[in-house]
Amino acid sequence: MASTATTAGWLRGRVKAVPSGDSLVIIGSAKTELPPEKTITLSSLMAPKLARRGGIDEPFAWESREFLRKLCIGKEVTFRVDYTVPSIGREFGSVFLGDKNVALTVVSEGWAKVRDQGPQKAEASPYLAELLRLEEQAKTQNYGRWAKTPGAAEASIRDLPPSAIGDPSNFDARSLLSANKGKPMEALVEQVRDGSTVRVYLLPSFQFVQVFMAGIQSPSMGRRPTALETPTPTEVVSDETNGEVESSSSLTTAQRLAASTAVATEVLPDPFAKEAKHFTEIRVLNRDVRIVLEGVDKFSNLIGSVYYPDGDVAKDLALELVENGLAKFVEWSASMMEEDAKRRLKNAELQAKKDRLRIWTNYVPPPSNSKAIRDDKFTGKVVEVVSGDCVVVADDSAPYGSPLAERRINLSSIRAPKIGNPRRDEKPAPYAREAKEYLRSRLIGKEVYVTMEYARKVGMTDGPAPPPSSGMADSRIMDFGSVFLQSPLKSEVDDVVPTTTSSSHPEGVNVAEMVVARGFGTVIRHRDFEERSNFYDALLAAESRAMQGRRGIHSAKEPPVMHFTDLMMLPAKKTKDFLHFLQRPQRQTAIVDYVLSGHRFKLLVPKVPCSFAFSFSGVRCPGRDEPYADEAIAFMRRKILQRDVEVEIETVDRTGTYLGSLWESKTNMAAVLLEAGLAKLHPFFSTEKTVDGHLLVQAEENARKQRIKVWENYVEGKEPDNGSASESTTKKEVLKVAVTEVLGGGKFYVQIAGDQRVSSIQQQLSGLSLKDKPSVGFNPKKGDIVLAQFSADSSWNRAMETVIYSKLRPQDPSVSSAPGLAQLCSLAYIKVPGLEEDFGQEAAEYFSDCTLRSSKELMAMVEGRDTTGGKVKGQGTGTVLLVTLVDVEAETSINASMLQEGLARLERKKKFDTKETQSALDNLEEHQQKARQGRLNIWQYGDIESDEEEVPTTRKGGRR
Repeated sequence: MASTATTAGWLRGRVKAVPSGDSLVIIGSAKTELPPEKTITLSSLMAPKLARRGGIDEPFAWESREFLRKLCIGKEVTFRVDYTVPSIGREFGSVFLGDKNVALTVVSEGWAKVRDQGPQKAEASPYLAELLRLEEQAKTQNYGRWAKTPGAAEASIRDLPPSAIGDPSNFDARSLLSANKGKPMEALVEQVRDGSTVRVYLLPSFQFVQVFMAGIQSPSMGRRPTALETPTPTEVVSDETNGEVESSSSLTTAQRLAASTAVATEVLPDPFAKEAKHFTEIRVLNRDVRIVLEGVDKFSNLIGSVYYPDGDVAKDLALELVENGLAKFVEWSASMMEEDAKRRLKNAELQAKKDRLRIWTNYVPPPSNSKAIRDDKFTGKVVEVVSGDCVVVADDSAPYGSPLAERRINLSSIRAPKIGNPRRDEKPAPYAREAKEYLRSRLIGKEVYVTMEYARKVGMTDGPAPPPSSGMADSRIMDFGSVFLQSPLKSEVDDVVPTTTSSSHPEGVNVAEMVVARGFGTVIRHRDFEERSNFYDALLAAESRAMQGRRGIHSAKEPPVMHFTDLMMLPAKKTKDFLHFLQRPQRQTAIVDYVLSGHRFKLLVPKVPCSFAFSFSGVRCPGRDEPYADEAIAFMRRKILQRDVEVEIETVDRTGTYLGSLWESKTNMAAVLLEAGLAKLHPFFSTEKTVDGHLLVQAEENARKQRIKVWENYVEGKEPDNGSASESTTKKEVLKVAVTEVLGGGKFYVQIAGDQRVSSIQQQLSGLSLKDKPSVGFNPKKGDIVLAQFSADSSWNRAMETVIYSKLRPQDPSVSSAPGLAQLCSLAYIKVPGLEEDFGQEAAEYFSDCTLRSSKELMAMVEGRDTTGGKVKGQGTGTVLLVTLVDVEAETSINASMLQEGLARLERKKKFDTKETQSALDNLEEHQQKARQGRLNIWQYGDIESDEEEVPTTRKGGRR
C-alpha cells in the first residue's frame, strides 16, 4: 500500500547510476568513503522496461534509459522524496538538475508517460498537471515513444544476443579475444560486482560480458545468506578459485538444481571491499568506457583493462585502484599485459605499501639485507671493468693514491652472466666475456657520473645472502649505483635514451640500460621494499626490447665460444716454446688484463688467443712493501689497465715472464712510468737492445733531476743502485788513439795512446828468443791467446786471429796474461762497404792512408757501444766502440771524409733516434750529398739501396 507524501526537505547529491528511463541512484555529498545513497523513481512517471531474462525490450526502452543516463549521470542534483510504496520498497520523488525538473524534461521529450492516478490522490507528483500538459504536447509532436513513423517502434527494440538475456552458454570468449586482443572496444558498464570486476555491454553488439581487470584483485564482497537462485541476466555469479575466477555457467544442471534449494552460508566482505566497489562505481558505473582485452583464463573468463574518460584524459581504472590501496597486484593475470603497464601496477602497489594505504594499513615489510645510500654522487673515470655488471671508477674528488680513490660500483638492479674464475676451475657463463668486452670497449678511460643508490650484505659464497639478523661473519657489503656515460658515441646509445635529473642537467646514458638493451644482462625482480635502481622502469623497458629483438642471452642461437690459452699457468720452461710465436709479428695488439705490479702485467692477445705475463724490459718498480710500490700499481692501473695497447716481445726470463716494450696510443709506457719517478732502469740496461731505449734514459734522467718519488733521496755524483751506464747520462768519452789494424767495413783496432801496459808488454816481447819453427806438441785451439808475427813489420805480438801455423808461437809465461789491449771500433753513423763488396778494398785503402800510414794525431769520440757482437771471427771479443775519428791537426772527421769521397754512406734515420743523433746525421748529410752529386765511387751509378739494412739477416731481441 502506498503511504502519504512525506514533508521532508530538499537534499543534494550526485547521480551514481541510471537503472532505467524513470529511476536514478543518487549518493550523498558527504566527503566519506561510503556516502549514503538512495534510489529515486521519478514521481508519476513510467518509462518503457528493458529486457529481462529470456525477454525483449519494450519499444523505446533503451532510448529512454540512454536519454536519462546522458542527462544526469555523474552530475549534481537536488531531489526530494514525494512518497514511498513500502510494499515494493521504492521511493518516488522529484529531481532537479540545476533549475530544470528532470521529470518534466523526460516527459517533454516523449521518453516516459504519466502514470494513471491510484485511488489515493496523494500518491502523485506535485507537478502532475504540468506533466500531463507536456505529455499531450509530446504526443501531438510525435516525440520519443509517441512517434507514429511506421516501423519506428519495432526498430527501437534491440536485437540482443543470448548473453544479454541470461544465456551465456553459447558465448565464445576465446574467439572474442582473438578478434579484438589489444584493441580498444567501446562498452557501457551495467554492473560492478566488486572493485576489480565489471559487467558491461560491448557496443554496438550488446554482448553482455563480465571483465576481470588484468593485473589486480580487489577485496572480495563476500556472500549474502540468501537462497541461491538461478542467475538473472544481470546477476551472473562467479566465485574465486585460487586467484582465478570460475563462471557459474560451468555448473551442470544437477548442480544448479541442488544449489537452488540450498541456503548459502554468509561470507562477510573483506576489509575495504565496499570502499573498492564504491570507488569503481562512481567512476565507471553506467558510463561509457573502453575495454582492452588482454587474455582469457582457463575458465574462459575475460581478462582486460578498463579505461574511463576524465576530461580529455583516459585513465586506467586498475592503476587507480592499486594507487589508492584498494587492490593488490596479481602476477598471473599481469603476465598477459604489456611490460610498461605491468611495471606501473607493480610500482603503484609498492608505493601504496610504503604509504600503508587502506588494505596495506597493517602491512609489515619483510626483513631486507639492503640499505639505501643517500646523497652520494660523484664523477670520475672508469679504471676497470670487472664484469658485465661491475666497474671500478676513480673518484675525481678523492686524493690520488688514497684507499678511496678507486670505488667498486655494482650496477643497480641488473645481473650479467658470471665471468668465472680459472683458478677455481670456474668457466665463464655464456655471453659473460662478451658482456665484459662490451663495457670495456665503451667505458675504459671515459668520464662517468655515478649515483650511489643502495648497499647490500651478501654471502661470500654463491647463493642467497644471510638475513640481517643472522650475524654471519662470512659476508661482505656490496655498493650498488647507477653509472652514466657522459659523452657517448652515437653507436653506443642506439638502444637507450639519455637521462636527465630534476634540474634538467644531462647525466648521460645509463650504463646498466646499455647492458640490458644489448642482451648482456637481466633485470632483477626485487622483493617488496627491497631497494632498487632509481631508473628501474627504464631497465625493464630495455629488457623487454632485448627480449623482443632476441639479443644476447635472449637469443635462440648457440652462444659464441672462445678458448684462451693462459701461458701463466704453464711451467716457466714451457713459455720459452712460445717465444718465437709471439715474436713473429714485430708488434701486435693486446689488452692489459691485470696490473700485477708497476712494471709487470697480464696481457691478453685476442687474435692468438692467449694470455701471458709481461714486464717492461730493463725497468723495475719498487717491490712489495717498498715505498711507492702501491702508488706505481695505482698509476699504471689508471694509465693502461684494460686498454688496447701494442707490445713488442724481446725475450723471456727464467720465471716465464716475457720482456719487451709496450705502447698505449703510441706512447711508450715505460718512459711514462720512469718520468713519474716510480721506476728505475736496470743497472745493465742497454739502449741498443731495447726499443726507444734513449727515451727511457731521458725519462729517468728527468725524474732524477727533479728528485721525485724513488729519487727523492738521490745525491748528485753518487752512483744510484740501479742507475744506467748509458752514454746519455755522462759526458762523451774522448780518447787519443792509434789505429793498429784496419779490417774493412768501417771496423778497425786501436790502442790508447800513452797506455803504459802496451809499452810493458812490448818490452817483454822484445826480450824473447823465439824459434824459427813452432815447438813440437803446440796445437792451439780457437780462442786461445798466442804470439803471432805481424805481417807489416815482422814483429811479434799477442794475438787471437787467423794466420798460417808457421807464424804462431805459444805465449811465453813471462809475458803478461792481461786481457787484450787492442779495442775494436767502428765508424759511427756511416756504413762502409765490406772487403768483398764493391769499393770495399778502396774504402779500406783510403781509411788506412788516413790512419795506419799517417803520422797524424787521432782522437776518437765515443758515440755509443755495441755489446751484442760477442766473439767475431778474427776480430777479437767484447764491446765495439762506435766512434767519430777526428784528425786533430786538420780538425776534420774521418767519418765525414769517407762520405765525401763516396766510400761510405749515412745510416738511415730512425724514429726513436735522439736529437743528438739526428743532429749528427744532418751535419754529415752535406758531405754525402757532395759525393752523390759528383757520382764518386759507390755513387757512380746513381743512388744505391742497402738490402742488408732493409732485411736484416738475423733478428736481435728488441731491434726493429
